[in-house]
Amino acid sequence: MILHSDETLDVDVPHGGAMRIHLFRPAVEGRFPGILLFSEIYQVTAPIRRLAAMIAGNGYVVAVPEVYHEYEPAGTVLNYDQAGTDRGNALKIAKPVAAYDADAQAGLTALLDHPACNGRLGTFGVCLGGHLAYRAGLDPRVSAAACFYPTDIHSGTLGEGRSDDSLARMAELKAETLFVWGRQDPHVPYAGRAVIRTRLEEVGASYEWHELNAQHAFLRDEGPRYDPALFLQAMAMTLGFYRRTLG
Repeated sequence: MILHSDETLDVDVPHGGAMRIHLFRPAVEGRFPGILLFSEIYQVTAPIRRLAAMIAGNGYVVAVPEVYHEYEPAGTVLNYDQAGTDRGNALKIAKPVAAYDADAQAGLTALLDHPACNGRLGTFGVCLGGHLAYRAGLDPRVSAAACFYPTDIHSGTLGEGRSDDSLARMAELKAETLFVWGRQDPHVPYAGRAVIRTRLEEVGASYEWHELNAQHAFLRDEGPRYDPALFLQAMAMTLGFYRRTLG
């Protein structure tokens, strides 16, 4: 499906200023489910744009916010190097959790207001973004949340003060969730994954759980950890999940 993939929208976030959102949507008439896609710590990089285009090309309006809009000029992309990693990790724990949540609420509202969105909402995220996709899934407007190797949920260390309430709030989760993990991911070891799955069972969540023989960031199509075969498998799982939950 041919796409519109060069659109941006600046959305006002209460107490957070303007947040730039990058939009990817089918270049045909019609209305489609909306997906709020959260990036890793490097913001809207070329691999994230290609990932968003992959999803949009299957019949979705995909909105990708710049997660560090309060700290970096609009359009900033952090490099996949040590300096970029250090900056992204520093901002991850500088930004208050409430600000991440405000971003999600503003992004979801912007999707609902977009004329190409049919009112059905899902989320998607990788790494930091996987955690944010889960937290955005706590919004009752969201029906489906796809969370790929989300960091910090098991440890409760997201945001300012490294003290989030993501596990504690899991009982509020109404969206169906898809969790996908790499068994060789040092950021979320077996014990951490067990904590999350135990909590999902405790609250009676509706979820899918997949563990693959993969490294952290195996979806990123740059760098040595990319696994093309698992990328295709993961996208098939995700699109099937969205078709079932979002129509």
